[in-house]
Amino acid sequence: MPAERLILRRPDDWHIHLRDDAMMKAVLPFTARQFARAIVMPNLKPPVVTAAAAAAYRARILDAVPAGTGFTPLMTAYLTDTTDPDDLEQGARDGVFTAAKLYPANATTNSAHGVSDVRRIDAVLERMEAIGLPLLVHGEVTDRHVDIFDREAVFLEQVLAPLLDRFPRLKVVLEHVTTRDAVEFVRAGAASGRLGATITAHHLLINRSDIFAGGIRPHLYCLPIAKREVHRQALVEAAISGEGPFFLGTDTAPHTVAAKESACGCAGCFTAATALELYALAFDEAGALDRLEAFASLNGPRFYGLPPNEERVVLERAPCTVPDVVLLADGDGVLPFRSGETLGWRYGGAV
Repeated sequence: MPAERLILRRPDDWHIHLRDDAMMKAVLPFTARQFARAIVMPNLKPPVVTAAAAAAYRARILDAVPAGTGFTPLMTAYLTDTTDPDDLEQGARDGVFTAAKLYPANATTNSAHGVSDVRRIDAVLERMEAIGLPLLVHGEVTDRHVDIFDREAVFLEQVLAPLLDRFPRLKVVLEHVTTRDAVEFVRAGAASGRLGATITAHHLLINRSDIFAGGIRPHLYCLPIAKREVHRQALVEAAISGEGPFFLGTDTAPHTVAAKESACGCAGCFTAATALELYALAFDEAGALDRLEAFASLNGPRFYGLPPNEERVVLERAPCTVPDVVLLADGDGVLPFRSGETLGWRYGGAV
């Protein structure tokens, strides 16, 4: 008989975009309601490149956290060709930085200031390796001659594999993996305990054909872009495996409706409105609800060397309607993933 109720340790989200100002105030309550901690991406305008900027951003987030949620933002540094290793180390020692993020220049939203060539930050990576600060990687090459559906696989071969060889003690998270190639790559390096991967809810639920079902669906466009069904199936198999290197990271990435539906629409899926419900749906479809806690609540803290949360939350098999739109204070709106649809699981809060 299918489970009607699922109790698990309160999860963490190991990859989110909160943006800033009015957008942050609109979307943050959804994440704070479900997750105890979250790794916050630094690709603001301007990007969060110093410890002082990260501390100021954290203060703005904490000021906007709804009372009683007990939410803790974990801050990251945006790496550039000129990142100061001393500032990075001081930020880590002061408890400001939990990790640092590598965006290949122009790979995704607000990444123009990213790293032009990973060899240019060898001194930074050497320092991170020495102090145990994890590197979070947007794993795509940006060479325009590489097909967009191949950019992750090429990155693994041309960039990440050599980087791991050069820095054999550096901890690395391959963010929002989208391919069977990435799953196999992470598994091959799992024995070292220094290689992890986050998997989004939307990449568990859609493949590239869904983006074009009945026309172009801009709210399903994200980077890395969804791949073939064989890759989606590999992601599901990895997520439900219970294996330590794979853990929850929504990559929830809000943009206004106008920005998504423009002539050059922004990349990103806003999944925070019903994040745990979407993961529960994916695990339920795979017959693996009993393994959701490992993926959502245990593997991530273990990789980052943090204790799992003691609080328990409940998911119930009951109708849950995704909001049609999330309104900002200025009247703009953000369309959630599966906007207006009814899901089969509902988040019930703490128990």
